[in-house]
This record gives sequence, structure tokens and C-alpha cells, in this order.
Amino acid sequence: MILTGLEISSMGENCYIVGCEETREVAVIDPGGNPRAIVNLLEENNFKAVYIINTHGHIDHIGGNKEVKEATGAKILIHEADAKMLTSSAANFSFLFGSKIVSPPADQFIKDGDVVKIGNTVELLVIHTPGHSPGGICLKTGNIIFVGDTLFQGSIGRTDFPGGSHKQLIRMIKEKLLCYDDDVVCYPGHGPATTIGFERKHNPFL
Repeated sequence: MILTGLEISSMGENCYIVGCEETREVAVIDPGGNPRAIVNLLEENNFKAVYIINTHGHIDHIGGNKEVKEATGAKILIHEADAKMLTSSAANFSFLFGSKIVSPPADQFIKDGDVVKIGNTVELLVIHTPGHSPGGICLKTGNIIFVGDTLFQGSIGRTDFPGGSHKQLIRMIKEKLLCYDDDVVCYPGHGPATTIGFERKHNPFL
């Protein structure tokens, strides 16, 4: 499996590229900024981006959508509950930083239980985990989960934005993430990777 990541926004957001070694087809997860670096990485490695998947609609996770889509033709996938954030600078909070950044609209909505297939070998299971945002999702393949801003090493996503819910986020983490084995690796939207086991034992919010 192809798996690489890069920190690409001023807010330290992690973008991940995951895909099929046989076909070189990949998904770009959360291109939040610096789209040129993302496109360069794709081109240098002969990766063909077929999907851009946003784990949620905040600006630091969608800021590079437009440029990456224009360069690759990849389809934008997001949960319907966050879809309006793509095309509204007020909804995605970019206006708070003095800019009005928007994305092209979604090409396809994804929901809990969907499976996104990439090439011949990779399948991403969509896990809907609202709380940080109404349409927040995680993506599981094999022994790893891309957790967006749902869960961090030793912390959780903030819930003070419109549409956020601390109670709901905690419930989603416990019901939909902590059900997995301790050795499952979590790749968050910010900060270092962690494991389900580490968070189960050491995360003060859980």
C-alpha cells in the first residue's frame, strides 16, 4: 500500500496520500494547504489522484481542494453534513483569517459504512464520527485509521465551533474507534500518529 504524509498548512494540518501500489492510484486525504507541494509529490512519484477526501469541511482541511482537483481531475468526497463548508467561507471559517477560500462542490457524498475503493488493493471504510463537525468522518483501511480532527495523540478535536458537540464526539470515539484493537494506528489531522491502545490508556478525555 502507498502511504505518505506531509504537513501542509500554517495550522500544522496533516495531508495523507494513500493508494494502490499496483495501479499507482491514490486518494489525497485533507489537502488543507500548499497544494503545489501535494501536486509535486504526486507527479514525482507517478501517483494518479482519483479522489480528494475531506474528513470534514474546516478550512485547514479543504484549502487545497481547488488546486489539487484542477491539477489531477480527482473527485471530491465529503460527508453531506459538511458539504456546505466547501463553498462557503463563512461555514468553513476561512473568513476568520481574513480570506474567503472556497472549494469546488463535492462530486460525491460519502456516509457511514461506505467503502471507497482505490485501485486494486485498497479499500477505505467510512466511519461517521460527528462532534468536531456534523459531517466529520474517519477512514479505516487494514490496521490504520485516518481520524481527521476526531482524535489526537492525548487529546480530541475541539467542539466549540458551530455544529460541534463534546458529548457527541466522546461517544463517537468510544463507540466507533475504541472498539478496535490496541495496535490499530491512528493518523490524525494534526500532530503525531498514535494507537488505539495508547489513547485507551492515556487520553485524559476518554
